Amino acid sequence: MLLCEPNLSEGRDDERIGRLVGAIEGADVELLHASSDPDHHRLVLAYRGDPLSVLAASVALAERAIAEIDLREHRGAHPRVGALDVVPFVRSGAVSEREALDTCTAFAREIAARGLPVFFYERAARDPRRRALPDVRRGEFEGLSERMRGPSGAPDVGPACPHPTAGAVITGVRDPLVRFNVNLSTTDLEPARRIARAIRASSGGLPGVRALGIPLHARGLTQVSMNVTRYRDTALSTALARVFDEADALGVEIAGTEAIGPIPRDALDGLDRDALDLSMSEDQVLDLADAHTEISDEA
Repeated sequence: MLLCEPNLSEGRDDERIGRLVGAIEGADVELLHASSDPDHHRLVLAYRGDPLSVLAASVALAERAIAEIDLREHRGAHPRVGALDVVPFVRSGAVSEREALDTCTAFAREIAARGLPVFFYERAARDPRRRALPDVRRGEFEGLSERMRGPSGAPDVGPACPHPTAGAVITGVRDPLVRFNVNLSTTDLEPARRIARAIRASSGGLPGVRALGIPLHARGLTQVSMNVTRYRDTALSTALARVFDEADALGVEIAGTEAIGPIPRDALDGLDRDALDLSMSEDQVLDLADAHTEISDEA
């Protein structure tokens, strides 16, 4: 099976979200997860199937996103460069690394044919400066035109300028990761930012951890939003313990924790889910241990 976990720039209009989710219904894929958030202004989906079915679903989703989302009117807490912002493929089971990369490449060509520039990241990256998602997304939609005019800003596939309303698409093949958020009982954003800075790898924190401090205006909270991209190097329990310690040092109470999207079963090892009051469902937990692949030279 091939797993796809697209992120779209819509988290507020329920009818539009319904149409976006419905776009994949014609393809022979299993919808595993759909969640949206008005503060992030983002929709996270996860579906799986054979590579051709996943490709068909992803193209249909892209067409709907182009028709539905105008990034000129989009403002949210989460960084983005596209209406269909990022489309990661995760191999598992009998799907080989080559098949996953071929599906990713075929998807990129389909999107480029619809007038959107496409950037490859992670194991599909053709430019080592674009391997990490935050590097590809830097400047967001608003800075995309200027960046693409720069010496290293040309897309891997597609037109040399952004789509006027849908921006660009980032796609690649990656290992399983864990999207995990810790909500703080304060509207002051500075503690969340300080905690994020303390734990993320780019600031000298924990290996494989990306983190942002985000306001949750709709809930009257703030959030430490995390992607644990290498949970075998930094256990989820380790990352959470560090967040809790930092929050305690700042005198900030924890309002709850939540997992977004599929979670590899082995990532939950050593985690006391009851003590954390963790918001997640058993349907989110997948056996993805065989999806880890060393980065190959040809990727």
